[in-house]
Amino acid sequence: MNHDDLPLNNLSRRRWLGGVAALASTMAVPRLVMAGAAGPEDPRMVFVILRGGMDGLAAVPALGDPDFASARGPMAQYGRPTLPLEQGFALHPELGKLHEAYKAGELTVVHAVAQPYRERSHFDGQQLLESGGLQPYTLRDGWLGRALKVGGLRKGLAIANAVPLVLRGSPGVDTWAPSALPDPPTELLERLRMLYADDKELLTALSRAQSLRDDQGGNMASVDPRKGGHDAFRNLAKRAAEFLSQPNGPQIAVLELGGWDSHTNAVSPTGRLAHNFSVLDAGLGQLRETLQASSAWRRTVVVAATEFGRTVATNGTQGTDHGTASAAFVLGGAVRGGRVLTDWPGLAPARLHERRDLRPTTDLRAVFKGVLADHMRLPSQALSQTVFPDSAAIAPLRLMA
Repeated sequence: MNHDDLPLNNLSRRRWLGGVAALASTMAVPRLVMAGAAGPEDPRMVFVILRGGMDGLAAVPALGDPDFASARGPMAQYGRPTLPLEQGFALHPELGKLHEAYKAGELTVVHAVAQPYRERSHFDGQQLLESGGLQPYTLRDGWLGRALKVGGLRKGLAIANAVPLVLRGSPGVDTWAPSALPDPPTELLERLRMLYADDKELLTALSRAQSLRDDQGGNMASVDPRKGGHDAFRNLAKRAAEFLSQPNGPQIAVLELGGWDSHTNAVSPTGRLAHNFSVLDAGLGQLRETLQASSAWRRTVVVAATEFGRTVATNGTQGTDHGTASAAFVLGGAVRGGRVLTDWPGLAPARLHERRDLRPTTDLRAVFKGVLADHMRLPSQALSQTVFPDSAAIAPLRLMA
């Protein structure tokens, strides 16, 4: 076995041991990456990747649509009052901190939004969400990495054991693996066990990590608030905000939160989907609170988006299946919020995409381009030709205050 195939070549054994032990004890802290050293008055940006296909109609129900209740069936019932937005929309009851930001004019919801991708593969959809391409795997680097490069940002830091795809493309992103390592694949854990079969200390740490992974149903990114999920994501968001608040800290942070593949038991007000909304809300609320304690919040924009949405109708296991359009959240002190931006397509059967999904009417690239153009000050030509190739026809959304 080639040791270069393992993540140990960039880490001391002691640091790797500490990382695995911390992973086992913190219930799978989701991933955080930061890049682009900033000046004290430079804008900040946070991209939150919601992996698994977030149900945008559950997060932001279209209560004013006359077909909402009949189209969603059991998914139209929330168990307690939703949180009102404009134009007949609302937020899920677990998104209370996001609602506070909305009322403060610091949250805009973009609904019926999707990538140009129209298939329903998590692998392909997430590759495009990070690469910014039109077809899966045609681009091998990420749109934020290319934005860092064309924007002339200085050297940055990725707090992970590898730079994620969305930040690849910039030569100025280094890596360092802290104690809060991302979820190790089962195959990696097994290979490490074979390679270090005589190392009892390492094997003990690996066993603890594997045990906790199994307790989480095999997906440690899908954290359960009843088992510490709130603290995991909230603490990660707090740490990101502390770095972003530093006068010469990073300019861009990327966080990841998985567990959105809600095929089963999504209708329960105490089920997995509601828990994930609660975890997301706690983390975004902590990010806002910590950045508000410094002057960085007024220069910050946070975008939370997913690879695709869910079916409008409930399936036979009280969940939803892979769909198309979803909702995206844009919040921050630099955002002109208190709005829902949408060209609403309607939920009547004839108005759905392939008569099953919320039909997309806004390209997700328009959201990203709006933040990069008006907030991060990237030129439009670079956005349309380099950051998002062949996107000249996609006009940036005007999201800034």
